[in-house]
Amino acid sequence: KMGDDNELLGASEFIKDRLYFATLRSKPKSTANTHFFCTDDEFIYENFYADFGPLNLAMLYRYCCKLNKKLKSFTLSRKRIIHYTSYDQRKRANAAFLIGAYAVIYLKRTPEEVYRALISGTNVSYLPFRDAAFGNCTYDLTILDCLQGIRKALQHGFFDFENFDVEEYEHYERVENGDFNWIVPGKLLAFSGPHPKSKIENGYPLHAPEAYFSYFRQHNVTDVVRLNKKIYEGRRFTDAGFEHHDLFFVDGTTPSDLLTRRFLHICESAKGAIAVHCKAGLGRTGTLIGCYLMKHYRFTAPEAIAWTRICRPGSVIGPQQHFLEQKQHSMWVQGDLHRSKQKQQQLRQSRQQERNMACLISSVDDMSIDSTILKPPSVDENEFREEDMIPTQGDKLLALKGQRHPRPTATVLSGFTESYISIQPVCSFCLANIQTEFAWPAVNFDQLMKHKLMWILHF
Repeated sequence: KMGDDNELLGASEFIKDRLYFATLRSKPKSTANTHFFCTDDEFIYENFYADFGPLNLAMLYRYCCKLNKKLKSFTLSRKRIIHYTSYDQRKRANAAFLIGAYAVIYLKRTPEEVYRALISGTNVSYLPFRDAAFGNCTYDLTILDCLQGIRKALQHGFFDFENFDVEEYEHYERVENGDFNWIVPGKLLAFSGPHPKSKIENGYPLHAPEAYFSYFRQHNVTDVVRLNKKIYEGRRFTDAGFEHHDLFFVDGTTPSDLLTRRFLHICESAKGAIAVHCKAGLGRTGTLIGCYLMKHYRFTAPEAIAWTRICRPGSVIGPQQHFLEQKQHSMWVQGDLHRSKQKQQQLRQSRQQERNMACLISSVDDMSIDSTILKPPSVDENEFREEDMIPTQGDKLLALKGQRHPRPTATVLSGFTESYISIQPVCSFCLANIQTEFAWPAVNFDQLMKHKLMWILHF
């Protein structure tokens, strides 16, 4: 029981007699039966303007590790654990997001169940999150939106805290280390626009295209999409073996339907992952990635905005938020049609393979030892120039991000875990057996026919 001087504003129960969330005016003292902890001054959002959250994926991971450790602690095993926050509306919203996301990820609660607990009883409503634009907020992103975005990302395997590399995330999100984040791991990466050459300009690190080559190759990035004006030569990527695409639209605005379709087609046709950038890699970049999330994973617009910001804070700005709301239904319809066509194509291919197999099997009887061995079958507005002298929204966001003090991070030992499959043109098993089993004159005709068929199927 807390004293009156703490002035409890509201409390929520997440695990009966074990885990709670509370809003208190002052810092309470832990007792023999209760352990209090607060993260308001530990996990701090780095704002651009009036934006204040949600906290990023690394902070959410560290919070979950912290809470799991407390719940598993022997010394706290008989105590109620209370995560408390202050009356500060911004800190309170971020604290509620943290414990709410924990409940979705680890307690397997639905976002709706969690949000009901957060607003139950005497709890007052939470301040909604806003965009990183300068000026008035025109779009509210709620804690429920963020929890639903977390659940949707979990369902599609976008993150797994059992093998999440938090040091790598924190390393590469820094401006001096490349300023990029995966939104859809292995598929879509958002990054700040490259410059003609790597240098420090007014204290801000700029990176040439070549600075990204090594990481992109290691992580199977095959395509680069540029959404801002041309300030570096695209052939610097193409000469290095990457596909480069220009899809310019003005900073702070929304893409046309034609440009959106072109972007989605590029993503759907790429052999590997796609790295997308505009000026700061936030507004235009986050908007088109949001369209992909809605089309291919049926995210709602708020879920897409929330997940993109959790991965890359500051993404999707001003009218771009309303644009995603307007495009949600059409993206869902296009996505359903795309998946339907894919299933039909897969079915046709499966049936064709079955017919081919039947033909091969029926022709085995006609094969002779003298049969011939089969052999394997052999953009105008982007003229090269520096950006206009008048600073754009992207310039201002980049400047603000560049002013942040570097955080000490552990050395990144390895990249994102990926499996690369090397497809060999000839089956070594079959080749070895052919070489050993069929040494002349000890030829077994049945075995020869069996392995000949295996050889054919490879090609």
